[in-house]
Amino acid sequence: MTTRPFPTRTLGSSGPRVSALGLGCMGMSALYGDADRAESIATIHAALDAGITLLDTGDFYGMGHNELLINEALRTAPAAAREQALTSVKFGALRTVEGGFTGYDGRPAAVKNFAAYSLQRLGTDHIDIYRIARVDPDVPVEETVGAIAELVEAGHVRHIGLSEVGARTLRRAAAVAPVSDLQIEYSLLSRGIEDEILPTARELGIGVTAYGVLSRGLISGHFSHDRELAPGDFRGMSPRFQGENLRHNLGLVETLRKIAGQKGVTVAQIAIAWVLSRAGRHDVDIVPLVGARRRDRLAEAVGALGVALDADDLAAIEAAFPAGVAAGERYPANQMAHLDSEH
Repeated sequence: MTTRPFPTRTLGSSGPRVSALGLGCMGMSALYGDADRAESIATIHAALDAGITLLDTGDFYGMGHNELLINEALRTAPAAAREQALTSVKFGALRTVEGGFTGYDGRPAAVKNFAAYSLQRLGTDHIDIYRIARVDPDVPVEETVGAIAELVEAGHVRHIGLSEVGARTLRRAAAVAPVSDLQIEYSLLSRGIEDEILPTARELGIGVTAYGVLSRGLISGHFSHDRELAPGDFRGMSPRFQGENLRHNLGLVETLRKIAGQKGVTVAQIAIAWVLSRAGRHDVDIVPLVGARRRDRLAEAVGALGVALDADDLAAIEAAFPAGVAAGERYPANQMAHLDSEH
């Protein structure tokens, strides 16, 4: 896909050096309708071949399906690419047979149980970055992080991560053990971390792996008003994809399309490039995750690495996408309630 060396960034002061883009694999197993297994594996192979080293998953994505998919992709990849791959795994979500979510479990015994199953499904002896998907409100975060720290000491996990936590929780967790990165939504439509969470992460030397950089396809340039979503597609319940909210948000995309056109790049590329541009000094703190399920979408995303945004570009984007410009919350109300980052 590219012959140039793939740029890298370090996840905070204690985390690993990873590719400047990571591949979010969730959509290959869950929440966006059916996926093509062969194409999913080919996309992971293409990502590794391009130089992407960070593969992000969750043990509850398809109730283990996603970890097994990554296992297969890594087993069938060239040895050199397989050895460079790093796994970032979220745990803790409780599921029903029907696919529903019933809460989160951050008890130390549960943490170690989840890890044991993930190691088996991934076919590896360690997880590179391990994090609870949402803080368990009934378990102090110090206990959950302490359990991951014990897994690190035992060699089963290399680095501790967090997901969707606010600044106060970030400080509490970091006081227990070194935290490599915070995984949290960050995009032109979701800029809430800029006020307090991102400055706190930088103060503590904690990196950010940014998911939702294309707002689940909303600002990819490929979504339209009349698109019919497949059964089970999360976006069918997402406030930003409903009625007037969708019309407003797609209107913003058309403004971004004009800015992208002036640079000769795609909407998705300029949206990803903007997140890349938000990294702090020395490129140590923000790594976007792209949720490509197909090789063509992956190639487009990788092309964002070649997009240089100058001061005029950034000013034009800021004028079109000031903080808070999105219509609708990023999750339905019942899921927003689980976000420590929003409280």
